[in-house]
Amino acid sequence: MTQKEPKNIALIDCPRDAMQGIKPFIPTELKVRFIQSLLEIGFHTLDCGSFVSPRAIPQMKDTGAVIDQLDLEGITTKLLVIIANYRGAKDAVQYDKISYLGFPFSISETFQLRNTNATREEAFDRIREIQDLVVEHNKQLVVYFSMCFGNPYGDLWHPDIITYWARRFRDIGVKIISLSDTIGIGNPEIIGRTVTAMNKTFSDVHFGVHLHTRPDTWKEKVLAAYDHGCHRFDGALKGYGGCPMAQDELVGNMPTENLISFFNEKKMFNYRRSALNKAMDIAQEIY
Repeated sequence: MTQKEPKNIALIDCPRDAMQGIKPFIPTELKVRFIQSLLEIGFHTLDCGSFVSPRAIPQMKDTGAVIDQLDLEGITTKLLVIIANYRGAKDAVQYDKISYLGFPFSISETFQLRNTNATREEAFDRIREIQDLVVEHNKQLVVYFSMCFGNPYGDLWHPDIITYWARRFRDIGVKIISLSDTIGIGNPEIIGRTVTAMNKTFSDVHFGVHLHTRPDTWKEKVLAAYDHGCHRFDGALKGYGGCPMAQDELVGNMPTENLISFFNEKKMFNYRRSALNKAMDIAQEIY
């Protein structure tokens, strides 16, 4: 399957995903300098922080302070933060600079229980409440389907399960869903089947992919998603971050610089090269 009509690609860079696993605390001023440089590149969205318990993710405890110091004058890139419960959502919606709140929902029941101590149905009810709050504050909710391309627990997986949950979220007003390969096991065939199912089933849901990858398999995964109709892609500069559960030290986030090069060659993504170079230099300081 190939694209018939070229359209712009939405690239989302995820410094939050890259930084949250680093144990030494990254100074707030350095985070601000890094995220400000990313804002100049031309991304659709930056996943820039999270409002979760500092006990769970201590690296992100200064997200509010970071956002307060960002200069969004003349910037078209939107800010997204991750939340894990209603309390975090209440904190996040107070920030005018934030446009999107992201919530992880697992296609795997086992992972949902391990990750949030809740079943999928209980998590769905939580998200319904958060969706109402988000709408009230003129923001949008992005639901991440973790374990979207399979799981290590033996839980049932099929594209029909993905579209079943996507339909339920669509029906409560969620318009953006990100298909997340939590442990990097999605191969091109599975990615293609899942993206095709979403593309054929929904015309009123914006969906994207948040892929984890080894350095030598990134392109085939991007092609599989793109060729089957996906136009929204998450990444992180230099491929840092990802899920430690992958049990493969070579599996990290999709390198954003690879996505930029791939889609710029197709004339589907324009960016400021000098801003990217600056951000890459600061990333080297952080990582």
